[in-house]
Amino acid sequence: MRGRPTVIPLVVFAFCVLLLSACTTDAPPAAEPATTPVVAPPAPAPVAAPLPPAQALIDVLARLSDPAVAGADKVGLVELATADDAAALDKFGKALADNGALPLSFEATDLKWSEADPGNVVAAVDVTTANDPPGKFSFPMEFTPVRDGWQLTRKTADLLLQFGDSATASTPPR
Repeated sequence: MRGRPTVIPLVVFAFCVLLLSACTTDAPPAAEPATTPVVAPPAPAPVAAPLPPAQALIDVLARLSDPAVAGADKVGLVELATADDAAALDKFGKALADNGALPLSFEATDLKWSEADPGNVVAAVDVTTANDPPGKFSFPMEFTPVRDGWQLTRKTADLLLQFGDSATASTPPR
């Protein structure tokens, strides 16, 4: 009986070896399907309205500085301007003429949409005077669309022009 317990484990061992060798094959493993990462095409950029031509903004500035254009006709060139601003607009053109600055030449560059006020356009404007020697300055200006044209924003106009009658100070009461 002693021989029997030794034979059973040997038979079981041999059976397991046979079973395992039948399960394995010498064929190479099947190649995994090639996976190329799927890259989605970039989303198209949102279509924005084209920026206005620089000349459209320059035309606004040229009319504002032209003393031959009445102040009342300039009111529509400045955002939120009223008939009360016509006198200040007249004074602006007259002051430019009196100082020998006219005609002014303008160059608008670096046009971009305003980040603060969607729909508005910001431009770097170079202004050159006709003085001898010519004066030149650059100023960032903002324009807002109106009907089929552009206006200088009130914020920019307030920085460039003097609206109202700040020259006369009120006398304090006694």
